[in-house]
Amino acid sequence: MIFAELNGIHMNFKTLPTLFSPNALDAGTRAMLSCARFQQGDKILDLGCGYGFVGIYAAKLIGDGCVTMVDIDEAAVAIARENTLLNDVAGIRVFQSNGFYSIDDTGYTVILSNPPYHTDFSIAKRFIEKGFNRLIIGGKMIMVTKRKDWYKNKFISIFGGVLVKQIDGYFVFTAEKRSVSYAKK
Repeated sequence: MIFAELNGIHMNFKTLPTLFSPNALDAGTRAMLSCARFQQGDKILDLGCGYGFVGIYAAKLIGDGCVTMVDIDEAAVAIARENTLLNDVAGIRVFQSNGFYSIDDTGYTVILSNPPYHTDFSIAKRFIEKGFNRLIIGGKMIMVTKRKDWYKNKFISIFGGVLVKQIDGYFVFTAEKRSVSYAKK
């Protein structure tokens, strides 16, 4: 069990040794959330939710009916569901999906992701490209990685620009959708 506090919000999480950062809140996730601003009326997607910290934190701030969490790992989805109950945010939608494959929704105002960046770039490439298409105009994608250049260039090629902040050895990318089509290369 993990006991976590962020910005005065106390939460408890069941985890598994096979899930990402099973013993404590990951520093990259903490860095990403320091750049996120949630407001009433947001429609939030936690893409690659793991045991559910990001989505549950967002739901604690703005309400659980506005949050969707997905992960490719069946065990992560099961634990994330348990954690929504444990943290009294049972209205979060949690389901298994390989990236956006099983997500029919669009109109997200915020998409957050801490992708598996130690592998090749194919997963992050799909997340960024498909994430753009799921955001409303003015919606933001926020992603954290340990690498900068490839991600910065990819966000610029899709969104037309990106804000990059370096926090505790991580790079947090915030890109806003400003048109209905990808940026020109």
